[in-house]
Amino acid sequence: MESNNNWIKFVGTAGARFVVAKQLRSSGGLWLSLQGMNLYLDPGPGALVRSLSSKPRLDPTKLDGILLSHKHLDHSGDINVMIEAMTEGGYAKRGVLFAPQDALEEDPVIFRYVRSYVSQIQVLNENSTYTLGDLKFSTAGRHQHSVETYGINFHLPEATLSYITDTKFYPELLSQYPGEILMMNVVLLTAVPDKKIDHLSLVDVRKILGQTQARVVVLTHFGMRMLQAKPWEVAEQLSVETGKKVIAARDGMTLDIEELLS
Repeated sequence: MESNNNWIKFVGTAGARFVVAKQLRSSGGLWLSLQGMNLYLDPGPGALVRSLSSKPRLDPTKLDGILLSHKHLDHSGDINVMIEAMTEGGYAKRGVLFAPQDALEEDPVIFRYVRSYVSQIQVLNENSTYTLGDLKFSTAGRHQHSVETYGINFHLPEATLSYITDTKFYPELLSQYPGEILMMNVVLLTAVPDKKIDHLSLVDVRKILGQTQARVVVLTHFGMRMLQAKPWEVAEQLSVETGKKVIAARDGMTLDIEELLS
């Protein structure tokens, strides 16, 4: 592993079906090393391959848990193989799986046969608190998305790390994610009012940035038009506009929590 500090690694930063299908960015999700716990967040397609080919290598047998925000393919595509890898094919029963109910019961994306491989399954509900070793995190209210979806607040000694996963914008988002560090999935460059696309756009990001108390904002999970707009340039412009530190995640990027806040 990369250090004893709290850190996040963006194994992949792809969002939306075309960027994922064409692998214009990796769709591997995030590896979190927080409070001595290794937690995989949203292991989309390519999570296992990208972890094993990462430099330094990310070893799935060192995972303590897997957290699924919702069951859409770009977030869950590798969840079963990551469970197998974490548990060495089920021979080393270990780890905690956190997932919404509909990922387990209603058109499930987590195979029933791998569920016995983990030590525990915890069902995510809105406005609830969970622990994994010394790591404490909580869900916010259920997102406005086409399946059961929850964002997360990770409560760390140095800061709260908030993660707004897929959702359309609604006013309560502003109060549900109070973290000093705020990660947001930004699929859309502009809103698409004539289509039912439940994702944040750059317009929504500007609304959130205008009111959030976050010191650092990290954008990820980019759709096609966001990629075409060059996310690093978008982030730089937002930093100029708001005076906040805005970062566009890239595949393989590692962010040290303490360094982010310095």
